[in-house]
Amino acid sequence: MTDLGPVAWPPAPIRTGRLVLRESEARDRAAFIELLASPEVHTYLGGPRPRDELERELAEAPGRWPGSFVVDLDGAMIGRILLRRATEHRRPAAVGKADLGYLFLPRAWGFGYAAEACAAALDWFDGVLPGEPVVLTTQTANVSSMRLAAKLGFTEVERFHAWDAEQWLGLRPPVTPPA
Repeated sequence: MTDLGPVAWPPAPIRTGRLVLRESEARDRAAFIELLASPEVHTYLGGPRPRDELERELAEAPGRWPGSFVVDLDGAMIGRILLRRATEHRRPAAVGKADLGYLFLPRAWGFGYAAEACAAALDWFDGVLPGEPVVLTTQTANVSSMRLAAKLGFTEVERFHAWDAEQWLGLRPPVTPPA
């Protein structure tokens, strides 16, 4: 995975009804560690990373690159959204396309924050790279992620087996830029 290409970064913070999508700051480091070390968050992602390893290796302001958004609720990080170019992928249908990923702290689950934040990130993406499709991969066992993908307009391209589980590859067609 690499960055998105020719996009101005960081953008101005993106505001939704309840959230702010913004670039990572040093104050987010503890939330990044909590997110990446959480067994619940990584149930379908191969397991969490060890907390002591994260404490040693994470930058002061982790995740600072184009396409990496912190999801902020009332001044605190509750998750992150990633939009990256899939230069390598297990599935040929995804190669070269932007790939959407998201992680949210368990205390933020069930409130619609992921849908709100992902929709805002995709709107931003459509504005800076109009006409480009986006892919998303999730385990079919991750029912919540499958529902979110459908809500965001992703449709199944294929299912495949990887990482000892059935995976789902979805595609969100490009939004046609206004004429």
